[in-house]
Amino acid sequence: MNNTYKKLAILLTSAMVIISGGCKKSFLDSDQLSQYNPESFNTVGAMRGSLNALGANVRAEYFGDSAPMLTESIFSDVAVDGTTDKSTPAQDLITRITPDANLNSDDFTKVGWYWTQEFLGIRYANTIISNINRPAYSSDAEKNVILGSAYFYRAYHYYRLVHQFGDVPLMLADLDAPRHDFYSTKREVILAKMKTDLEFAQAALNDDANKGDVTKGAVSHLLTKVNLALGKFDDAIAAATTIISGSKYGLMTSRFGSTAADATKNVIWDLHRMDNKALPNNKEGLFLVIDRETMAGNTDKGSQLMRNTVPAWHFANVKTPSGATAITDAVNAEIPLTRMYGRGIGRYRGTPYSTKYIWTDNTDYRHAKGMWMNMTDLVYNNPALKTSSNAADRALYGQPLQEYNSSNVAARFQNGALDTIRHWFGWPHYKVFINSTNALANDPYWTPPRGTNTDWYVFRVAETYLLRAEAYYWKGELALAMADLNVVRARANAQPLTDLSKINIGTILDERARELYWEEPRKTELTRIAYIFAQTGKAAYNGKSYSMANFSDDNFFYDRIIEKNDFYRNQVPTLQGVKYRIAPYHVLWPVPASVQRFNTKGRINQNKGYTGYADNVPALDKIP
Repeated sequence: MNNTYKKLAILLTSAMVIISGGCKKSFLDSDQLSQYNPESFNTVGAMRGSLNALGANVRAEYFGDSAPMLTESIFSDVAVDGTTDKSTPAQDLITRITPDANLNSDDFTKVGWYWTQEFLGIRYANTIISNINRPAYSSDAEKNVILGSAYFYRAYHYYRLVHQFGDVPLMLADLDAPRHDFYSTKREVILAKMKTDLEFAQAALNDDANKGDVTKGAVSHLLTKVNLALGKFDDAIAAATTIISGSKYGLMTSRFGSTAADATKNVIWDLHRMDNKALPNNKEGLFLVIDRETMAGNTDKGSQLMRNTVPAWHFANVKTPSGATAITDAVNAEIPLTRMYGRGIGRYRGTPYSTKYIWTDNTDYRHAKGMWMNMTDLVYNNPALKTSSNAADRALYGQPLQEYNSSNVAARFQNGALDTIRHWFGWPHYKVFINSTNALANDPYWTPPRGTNTDWYVFRVAETYLLRAEAYYWKGELALAMADLNVVRARANAQPLTDLSKINIGTILDERARELYWEEPRKTELTRIAYIFAQTGKAAYNGKSYSMANFSDDNFFYDRIIEKNDFYRNQVPTLQGVKYRIAPYHVLWPVPASVQRFNTKGRINQNKGYTGYADNVPALDKIP
């Protein structure tokens, strides 16, 4: 990252004409284009700088308070928004998720962020593609690496968009004038074009790139996903196999990195340490975003991952059985829990499905004591307990928190309200603990610590195995699917699967939930799978078959969530009186209303279930 990135961010944002929520009319005025100068892209260095801008664009999904990844997670079976002290978060999705809603706010949702930033990423990529012949390259190979990388980023964003919003405008070239005549293009047309581009990139790129750059392995991984989405399962298997059978990549199965000598940990711990992810000998990472305190454009003030994902264990309304305050988040406490585990506010509230039900194997490293945290693994650390007049409270200091039950709820939670949504759930400590070079969390930005800078996996080989397992499942080759699942499970020291009759898409989704916390865009993947069920007519494990004819009314996405997410199924109320609700049409998000308002000479279609759907026109079924 350098000044080239900063200039490109300003340059490309000023020229962008895909409209986001909150966009002003002046943003479309023609004089804005005076800031766009294609001559800025006449050197190889400028092209590489623009690729850095694309990497920064991807990075932003994972980091910052109320990071966009939270929105992907709460439209799924694995999580809900746990911010129960407000009535504005996306909990009642039927009420909150509308085209005219606030769709880009920490206190609401980041649906609109995805529309804006993914089209911004497409614009970044198209600027490179349209100007690819301007620089003087040392060879065609050098040129094709840059072009292939831009193709990858464009495909990355379109893969996400079509599984978030369905049919969307297809932009394949840079713009040199404002446009108001966009039309939606069918999802499968977009995916077919992305497949062609990725096949070019797969041939052009290599795996000797710097960490954070696009690699051949990253392209093959994304191509696997695109092939799955298109129903080309043999092609998906072939793309995944180029990674799995090659010598460059593989699962990390032996201890490595800065924590390798810690006998109390294991290889899963090593894999997710902040300073191990980008190591040259880490063969698992296919595509990473690089995050350093000193990087230009780093404005998120660290990952803030612990703030987002750890429960609000430190709130004063968590009490001892007698009603005394149980815990302090003071960084200088004798038992500094806030530096040992991170100070969370429970935005990401894992469901019982993802925190309890899928963890049936007590040998699994990913749920082992010290790797996974439950509230009863914390201890009473409030120093006032040591001098309490209550002998029982004095005895509790330094002891594990007692599990709540029906007889002690009133005393242990302020006003008798048991807010287990926000205060009481388990979390993967090994995944979200972002520390400095010692065993305690230090944070240069925040006190108490929220989670400082860290590199992050976007694609890694464990998911490649799970994607190939899915492709085998769609083909009915269950033994091969089970074998790939067991490779991932073996590395985690989990017991192997042995019953072929139990290998189905649910088995694969369970393993993805165990392995890919805060890595996979869960909503995107569930929608992709729902499309495949609807396109193929294949019966799901619930006995149902689906159809594209009524996709937004009856789909696997919704049935899976209602089956596994207790909050949505039972319409659990928060302390604000808001009930968790979701509908089948949430399989696709609403296109922000401002998009239609400013696109005066075309039609970007609205999805069924939202205001504006009645005005749709047939989506384009070919590339002009």
